[in-house]
Amino acid sequence: MQAGPRARGGWELLGEKVVTDRLDRDVVVVTAAEGRFRAIRIEVRDRPVQFHKVIVNFGDGTSREIELRRVIRAGGQSRKIDLPGAARVIRTIEFVYDAQSLGGSARVLVFGT
Repeated sequence: MQAGPRARGGWELLGEKVVTDRLDRDVVVVTAAEGRFRAIRIEVRDRPVQFHKVIVNFGDGTSREIELRRVIRAGGQSRKIDLPGAARVIRTIEFVYDAQSLGGSARVLVFGT
């Protein structure tokens, strides 16, 4: 999914994934060629999701691992997660998580500003 236009409040959709009811690892490829971001925020839709960690991989080859270790309820969102340094290009965002209900799925959206 390609990064979209800046939304209200300056948040831009970077990508989304569908989460099943098992432990999963997914990668969101951020394809905005010139997008530079200082923070990310994660939103969850449809069902709660237990996050274990998030890894942000930057255009310069460095990465930042963020230990979330929390459940984000359906319709909820994470806090604003500040990224180190000045505004940076994000290449990919890796999630390790699992949905909190049997037989269903959730959508995880990640935004940048």
